[in-house]
Amino acid sequence: MAETMGHSATATRNTSVAIGFCLLALAPQIFEFIWSIGTIFGWGAGRNPVAVVTGHLSALLIGAPGAIFGSLGGDAKKASSDVLLALIYSYPLFAVAIATLFMTIRSAQDYVGGIILMALALFALWASSDLQGMRGFSFGAGTAPRMFGGLLVALSAGIALTGLLTEGPALAHYSWRGPLFVMVSILFFALAIRPLGLVVSAFVSFLIAAMGSHETRWLEAAIVGACLTLGCALLFPYVLGLPMPMFPRFLVQ
Repeated sequence: MAETMGHSATATRNTSVAIGFCLLALAPQIFEFIWSIGTIFGWGAGRNPVAVVTGHLSALLIGAPGAIFGSLGGDAKKASSDVLLALIYSYPLFAVAIATLFMTIRSAQDYVGGIILMALALFALWASSDLQGMRGFSFGAGTAPRMFGGLLVALSAGIALTGLLTEGPALAHYSWRGPLFVMVSILFFALAIRPLGLVVSAFVSFLIAAMGSHETRWLEAAIVGACLTLGCALLFPYVLGLPMPMFPRFLVQ
């Protein structure tokens, strides 16, 4: 009975890890969808949410399989950016997620850490896929990113393999509150800098990031945020000479 419970616990852990890898495989698409929501309100530039969803769904379900079968049949065509993202980044991570369901993970930290590093390497390979490669002995703009990306894929695969072959520590508890609010503050700043200006965007972004800690003292956080905002307002337009909007668009107009 104890052995049965052990197998059940292992299967549950593997299922959780596999679901996490599936979410990681869709992370760029999810991020672009969240970013595209700002275009509805005039924040940022890019495709609207409907175009993002339809583009990535068609790439994942139709475009990428079509490109694979086309290359096997000798009818290779230039793929779109969405299709390349599915082929280079999402599909390998989906394959890893499926394989994880049938594996015995001895060191979860090594295995999961290796796959996350692999995801970063695959994303770098996709991001450099439209850059020029080598011409003869001369390096192109995409040569170094592809070399380092390929090397990181090999190293991360070795780390993940270590997690399957050797005993090691399980996954430690990780608090998502801090990183979550920091990422939200960065995203807010990127979307709000044009319509709201530097002063409002910087101050509100700092307060959002401060929400990532239970120990935040809001009076002190507001004072520090105001000082940092004043420093940014002096640094970027006057010291560095960067033409950034300072105040909300509706006040300037």
